[in-house]
Amino acid sequence: MESFVGTGVALITPFNDDLSVDTAALTGLVKDQIENGIEYLVVLGTTAENATLSHEEKELVKETVIKANEAKLPLMLGVGGNNTAGVVEELKTSNLDGFDAILSVSPYYNKPTQEGIYRHFKAVAEASPLPIILYNVPGRTASNILPETINRIARNFKNVIGVKEAAGDIVQAMKLISMVPEDFKVISGDDMITLPMTLAGGKGVISVIGQGLPREFSDMVRAGLKSNVAEAYKLHYKIAPSIDLIFAEGNPAGIKALLAKKGMVKNNLRLPLVEASEALTARINDFMDRF
Repeated sequence: MESFVGTGVALITPFNDDLSVDTAALTGLVKDQIENGIEYLVVLGTTAENATLSHEEKELVKETVIKANEAKLPLMLGVGGNNTAGVVEELKTSNLDGFDAILSVSPYYNKPTQEGIYRHFKAVAEASPLPIILYNVPGRTASNILPETINRIARNFKNVIGVKEAAGDIVQAMKLISMVPEDFKVISGDDMITLPMTLAGGKGVISVIGQGLPREFSDMVRAGLKSNVAEAYKLHYKIAPSIDLIFAEGNPAGIKALLAKKGMVKNNLRLPLVEASEALTARINDFMDRF
């Protein structure tokens, strides 16, 4: 399959009880994704609690994933921020060996205009030695990259090859798909609307629940890409309750609770995030017992 089509997974960062990076659990998680049909992996995104990791810990995570992956799946690295000059410097100075693309989030907190977003990604595109996937997630950044702006970026910078579209708006997603060049990848960043986006012409998903249910979720996306609608929706409705559960108290609290239930990680997060409540954990555990 073409790179970055199908199901990508935004990897968590497992922590030991002392909150150091649990490299053994991370290695096991990567291998589980490979064995269960995931098409690519995203390293050091929001789900990885990236904001709480030191530079040394980020390097450890990168090294661990590259080693565990054994060059089997394409790897995408999160490099973004709200200081354009800082993102450019990181792209120019970081060791990107082992990675195939960059996932770069729209600037958060500053709330730039559409022109500011365009100029930010112009600078990022001109600095990056790897292809770039934009990341539009208004719920976290407080600003929405409009389809017209994404289309402008896509047509002016050929190394910007796609967008992780996580506005949660299927109408906006369809407008975007209709506008961008045919080879530009519109990738769902919202697990619940992954299937309708894929059926509308999207290229799959960068997923959170896919990490916990890799076989079923990636089967659903592949069925959607092949327009096997009945098969895809049967899987969607089987999986859907878990999506509501894992996001009920924020990400990655829910997916870590689910993975802890599977015995793959310890249920540890770094402040300001905390583990899922006892009530939510019980509901997640009940779902997994019945799945």
